Amino acid sequence: MNVTEQAKTRGAAWLAEAGLRPTRQRTTLAALLVGDGQHRHVTAESLYGAVCDQGESVSLATVYNTLRAFCHAGLMQEVTVDGSRSYFDTNTHEHPHFFWEDEGTLTDAPSEELVISNLPSAPEGAEIASVDVVIRLRRK
Repeated sequence: MNVTEQAKTRGAAWLAEAGLRPTRQRTTLAALLVGDGQHRHVTAESLYGAVCDQGESVSLATVYNTLRAFCHAGLMQEVTVDGSRSYFDTNTHEHPHFFWEDEGTLTDAPSEELVISNLPSAPEGAEIASVDVVIRLRRK
């Protein structure tokens, strides 16, 4: 991931779209996440590493807090894998994921091939908000 002026402009527009104040840290993180126009699946640690590689000064706690703020603003979604590891996805449309166990990476799975039928009924007084699908893969 590289931060160019175009990436910074895209990142700032992404923040403005959600009404988030464009602080230096937010703008840098946004540029790394959406600056090239591609969707990303990142962990806080991988994004922190990318920021450090750019020579920027930001704490890991700030990266976590900023990713959570981006999720709260609807810019990203958090995908939890095995209850303890979170990935952050810039593609906010509902879609399944592949989790590559050997590499510890998350990628989009083709949603047009997924068919979910016969979901259980929600308990009394509740409704199903979403269904998250993470398909675990390992190389043969």
